[in-house]
Amino acid sequence: MAEGEGSGGTEDRKPKSDEARSAFTPPAGMEPEALEEDQPTSEFTVPGGLAALPVEPEGSAFAPPATYSAQHSPPAYTPGQGFPVVRMPESPWQDRMRTMLRMPVDVRPVPETVLKPSEAGPAVGRVLDLTLRIGELLLAGGEGAEDVEAAMLAVAHSYGLDRCEPTVTFTLLSITHQPSLVDDPVSASRTVRRRGTDYTRLAAVFRLVDDISAPEIGVSLEEAYRRLAVIRRNRHPYPTWVLTAAAGLLAGAASTLVGGGVLVFFAAVIGAILGDRLAWLCAGRGLPEFYQFVVAAMPPAAIGVALKLAEIDVRASAVITGGLFALLPGRALVAGVQDGLTGFYITASARLLEVMYLFIGIIMGVLVVLYLGLQLGASPKPEEVLQITQRPLLQIGASMVLVFTFAILLQQERSTVWIVTLNGGVAWVTFGALHYAGGIPPVPSTAVAAGLVGLFGQLFSRYRFASALPYTTAAIGPLLPGSATYYGLLLIAENRLNEGLASLVNAAAIALAIAIGVNLGSETSRLFMRIPGAASAAKRRAAKRTRGF
Repeated sequence: MAEGEGSGGTEDRKPKSDEARSAFTPPAGMEPEALEEDQPTSEFTVPGGLAALPVEPEGSAFAPPATYSAQHSPPAYTPGQGFPVVRMPESPWQDRMRTMLRMPVDVRPVPETVLKPSEAGPAVGRVLDLTLRIGELLLAGGEGAEDVEAAMLAVAHSYGLDRCEPTVTFTLLSITHQPSLVDDPVSASRTVRRRGTDYTRLAAVFRLVDDISAPEIGVSLEEAYRRLAVIRRNRHPYPTWVLTAAAGLLAGAASTLVGGGVLVFFAAVIGAILGDRLAWLCAGRGLPEFYQFVVAAMPPAAIGVALKLAEIDVRASAVITGGLFALLPGRALVAGVQDGLTGFYITASARLLEVMYLFIGIIMGVLVVLYLGLQLGASPKPEEVLQITQRPLLQIGASMVLVFTFAILLQQERSTVWIVTLNGGVAWVTFGALHYAGGIPPVPSTAVAAGLVGLFGQLFSRYRFASALPYTTAAIGPLLPGSATYYGLLLIAENRLNEGLASLVNAAAIALAIAIGVNLGSETSRLFMRIPGAASAAKRRAAKRTRGF
């Protein structure tokens, strides 16, 4: 027994091999700490002597931690190059918001947000409602879909709602706010029931958005609601009789532009005034806008046919052409093409369809009168429509009167009427120099002149931090294809369908050249301007909605 014990003790004192010894075995003389049973150790174990944080109850993997704040949530994704910091207070809010709109929500730049004065943080429901109401006024006033979305994002962003997605279609606005990836989104929508033309109201809304988005101006929610209510209640700047007189003067100036004399001027004025009053009467009876345009196109055409039947030696075609200038929907056409070029295809399709319906209404009104005139023995001469006498000084003056009256019809502020009149005069001088003096076809000449309108209009709007529409829409008035439209209708009335349709296609090409030229001029001005989040204009993000390069 003793021998066995001695033998066993000798084996215990022998050194163990390297295979039997672990590198993590505690040295001799040190007692290992007692570990709880079935509790593995980890490199994340709190060191001894350090007080451990309170253990949270076990929950879902998607549950936010106790230290998480939804209002100050970190970005969900950080790109490799990091987030660009927006520190350009001199940049207009349109550029800053348009840059953010063209990025996904999770990679948008994270600027230093300055919350507007409020008692207990942003009231999500009220902020979304204010955003939708502002967007409704802008969309109803004819603003482009991208600019409406930019304004909505500017309002929501200024009140602390960064993770917002506004969506604009032809008559529907919606906005969704998701505080974080783990919170439920909040959505709201609003439908535009009525649309009208009041650029004074549009400019007031732009000033409100500019004040809300300015970091040095504290506009609370209550103050923003009060100012918005004042804007909605304000009456139009011009009374009805001024608008009616402006419509007549517009038609008279257009008739002079295409070669009419004094008698033609007054005949066009009377025809446009009668058409305007009949359209207002139909509107008061609840007739759709399509029939209003049909009725408004008839009096100028009837006066032109009456002059032909009376065999008075005047350019009766100029009377009808002047009436067409007062009715052609140039504003809706420019907005529709602009939405299509910026990727809002649903809104663009709806607006262009609206333009087509209004254009068909004008065609129907004029064709009915022309057909009746042919049955009564009127002998129109289609070729005289295209024989426009070149009277440079008189035509420049007529074009500026046309733009001036068009601006009044659009309910523009008095301070912008003179600027857009000058812009329209420059456009007509450019068109005349290219087409009449240079012999360039009308479509490229119109595109170049409209490009200057868009360029100068965008520069004027940047200078005054306002919408570009008041500086561009009226200025394209002298470029509208009134002569080509009437020439095509006259040929169709004489049963020369092929030639008439070709002239109408030419009119459509001129209209598209106007819209594309205005948009290209606006985009050209942005190419050379600094924008937030980019060191130079070369890094400006475009709207990548299809393939995108």
